[in-house]
Amino acid sequence: MDLIQEVLGIVSKRNPNEPEFLQAVTEVLESIAPAVQRRKDYRDAKILERIVEPERMIQFRVPWIDDAGQVQVNRGYRVQMNSAIGPYKGGLRFHPTVNASILKFLAFEQVFKNSLTTLPMGGGKGGADFDPKGKSDNEVMRFCQSFMTELFRHVGPNTDVPAGDIGVGGREIGYLFGQYKRLANEFTGVLTGKSLNWGGSLIRPQATGYGAVYFAEEMLKTRRENLEGRICTVSGSGNAAQYTVSKLNQVGAKVLTMSDSNGFIYDKDGITDEKLSWIMDLKNVRRRRIKEYADHFGATYMDGQRPWSVPCECAFPCATQNEISGADAKTLLDNGCYVVSEAANMPTAPAAVDLFLAAKVLYGPGKAANAGGVAVSGLEMSQNSMRLPWPRDEVDQRLRQIMTTIHKNASNTAAEYDQPGNLVIGANIAGFVKVADAMLDQGVV
Repeated sequence: MDLIQEVLGIVSKRNPNEPEFLQAVTEVLESIAPAVQRRKDYRDAKILERIVEPERMIQFRVPWIDDAGQVQVNRGYRVQMNSAIGPYKGGLRFHPTVNASILKFLAFEQVFKNSLTTLPMGGGKGGADFDPKGKSDNEVMRFCQSFMTELFRHVGPNTDVPAGDIGVGGREIGYLFGQYKRLANEFTGVLTGKSLNWGGSLIRPQATGYGAVYFAEEMLKTRRENLEGRICTVSGSGNAAQYTVSKLNQVGAKVLTMSDSNGFIYDKDGITDEKLSWIMDLKNVRRRRIKEYADHFGATYMDGQRPWSVPCECAFPCATQNEISGADAKTLLDNGCYVVSEAANMPTAPAAVDLFLAAKVLYGPGKAANAGGVAVSGLEMSQNSMRLPWPRDEVDQRLRQIMTTIHKNASNTAAEYDQPGNLVIGANIAGFVKVADAMLDQGVV
């Protein structure tokens, strides 16, 4: 039996009812097959069999008391996937859909994404099935304190450095850090995404969105084009989406859409910086639904739909996994879309990826295109270690250079394996080889 299929069979048998994890492993393993075929030492050391198993997975209960004085119980997780090239690094997600499959897929993706950044970071992910929406600040604080009371013994600046993700922004990071500091009796860079006045980095909130745009620019340079004047659609309205829109506006593109889990808005006049500021207040402060934008600005609101039916040249999925189906991809292509840069994690379903690759559009997979967030998290770790903040321009310059390097590395690797322009294969192989070589160096651990 072919080794790739043999390992996928093992993963499927060991992880029943975990479709997201199996999807992520399948996508990576099938694309790195040429690299594994070239390297007998990878096969002899069972690198594939080892890399698909988390080094450690922690599951715990999170009891907390709501404002009515009632005890609530959630389930918390931390998946520490691979530490071959550095401490585990990856976000925490608080959302009702969180489960072992989703966190394992995210942690697996994170391993290769972090490898691509050129920074010394392993891969991990965590979170809880807690929904911050509709909760008071005090309820969120009590939940975060209970969550960290269990997690703190498994994390640390040289062990595992979590960050934010869906449902975990600056408020939650602050509460989590405060509890860690209280329990560990030390002020250290155990979390990234911190506020600027106590150890955070400039550009960190913007990094995922900015990075996805920088990556799109690098792809367009291969055709001697740029983003100025391009018609763009963006999904989501959280951190990644907000700063994707902000950077697209800076470079002269026109953004027509944003969305949340209820539906999307279509503004034919474009979402200007002024309108974006209104959305940021709506989402970050008032914590309300995107539909209110349509009511306020007279835009179109499409309930229960995603924005991929709107004609565009460039699409930036910034929401969640599998948000672009095969049918969505066909619609995008039929409407003239030829650039897709993923700011979310695995937002494109396998059938849609196949269509994009077959059409030879400029397609930036998430582990490459959205690596800006974790890249600046790594830069925040460096600044924390030195206890020295860097100026905004320096961080932004480093971010742009990292995204340029990721694109170059993925592009060159794709060409090396006779798949020019296929950044899925290029990114997966480039990320994998670095981790696999480190695992070989460190023996069977």
